[in-house]
Amino acid sequence: MTEMNMVQAINSALDTMLTNDPNVLLFGEDVGYFGGVFRTSDGLQEKHGAHRVFDTPLAEGGIAAIAFGMGLNGLRPVCEIQFADYIFPAYDQIVNEIAKLRHRSGGEFWTPVTIRTPAGGGIRGGHHHSQSPESQFTHTPGLKVVYASTPYNAKGLLISAIESDDPVVVFEPKRCYRGPFYGDPHNVPTWSGHSEADVPEGHYNIPIGQARLAMQGHDCTVIAWGTMVHVCEQAIKESGTSCDLIDLQSLVPWDKNAVVESVNRTGRCVIVHEAPKTSGFGAEMAASVQERCFWKLEAPIKRVTGWDTPFPHTTEWDYMPSPHRIAEAIRETLEG
Repeated sequence: MTEMNMVQAINSALDTMLTNDPNVLLFGEDVGYFGGVFRTSDGLQEKHGAHRVFDTPLAEGGIAAIAFGMGLNGLRPVCEIQFADYIFPAYDQIVNEIAKLRHRSGGEFWTPVTIRTPAGGGIRGGHHHSQSPESQFTHTPGLKVVYASTPYNAKGLLISAIESDDPVVVFEPKRCYRGPFYGDPHNVPTWSGHSEADVPEGHYNIPIGQARLAMQGHDCTVIAWGTMVHVCEQAIKESGTSCDLIDLQSLVPWDKNAVVESVNRTGRCVIVHEAPKTSGFGAEMAASVQERCFWKLEAPIKRVTGWDTPFPHTTEWDYMPSPHRIAEAIRETLEG
């Protein structure tokens, strides 16, 4: 075990897979010589060569199209979209080509493509560097979607994604890359723990579709992913309650058994995500929980989310779910 932050853990995952499998390639904007804008690929071009770790033009549609062709021809491409906000020029290639090939070919062909992208707010990135567009990909059959929250699951999920024969979109919360949180303690979360964690140096994976129980309790089930897992940890402590906190880790497929078991036991459920409320993935989860846990629910399911507005710049923690908003929702659920 070695202490790593999330950037180092992602770098370790990429290094492990480039070393273990000659069919793995890594490419994207500035990922080669520069090592990526967040340094997640630092040193990998020097170690593995420019033919396997290389830069591309600023053309996300082209990046995804190249990955599609490589995957179709037996390679395991890992492409980086520099910010999730700029994944939309590649949306057609991801949704209409990469996600559909196994189905349209009757299983004759497949595309083991991994698409990595930093997502979410908390770094004052403004409108175009802070969005969480995960629900726009969870709606697409043929794609798997994962969302890391810790150095340990960032590495394990990324290795699983690269080993998958189906395409996987990997969201990495840029606010958790290095940690810790800083800011006004009345509104901005402080990091609940350390930015580093013990991470195995070699190969390991976390199965896609498996949730993580981050906290255990009996009053309420709180469900989150990405940065919000850490914010929820702080909120639960501030609320003075005892809650299960489920780090979903994988959005498609998601761990229905873990969620249903917890909600049936606690009788209450709060779902938290950064993305806007309307049509966010929390809506799908709320509907699924209602279908499966109706007779055990003691109060309506609550969602704590970003607002239905563009992501602001200077007031981002008034937009993102704060510990205070989440704690208030937990208390209201317990009073319901």
